[in-house]
Amino acid sequence: MNQVCIQMAVTVWIIGFFHALLHSVMTSRLNFCGSNQINHFFCDVKPLLKLACGNTELNQWLVNNVTGTIATGSCFLTFLSYFYIIVYLFFKTHSCSMLRKALSTCASHFVVVVLFYVPGVFVYIHPASSSSMDQDQISAIMYSVVTPVLNPLIYTLRNKEVKGALRRVISRSQ
Repeated sequence: MNQVCIQMAVTVWIIGFFHALLHSVMTSRLNFCGSNQINHFFCDVKPLLKLACGNTELNQWLVNNVTGTIATGSCFLTFLSYFYIIVYLFFKTHSCSMLRKALSTCASHFVVVVLFYVPGVFVYIHPASSSSMDQDQISAIMYSVVTPVLNPLIYTLRNKEVKGALRRVISRSQ
């Protein structure tokens, strides 16, 4: 099992490295003129391509298809694992309280996964247009700020010790 985990981690790192390298090399071949201000709150490929002079069709195609494939592929595998967990729980768990607790845990995980993947896939699959840049910024906030903030909150509030401590703090303040 440890070997499989290491192989999966290395695979993801390699894919991420070559994906970033692909966009770095392809963007470095472009000519830039005019403004050097990106209409985004972090340097991302799609807003950077808006500053390029000349043909960016290949770069746009790579962003939409390669990045979209990676995003939808990992999203599909994540949803497939949730489907497997839920099916396993229904057929193997004979205790209703145990099933409820497991499904409750899966539901909170699933919400965070949806909040991460849906905006990310939305940003990288639809074609860029001038009106979509504002939508892309809102989506980018969802997957780069909201999800990382929600993640520890959701998992911390599910912890019995944290719940007990919160109850004690609330009862003292009343």
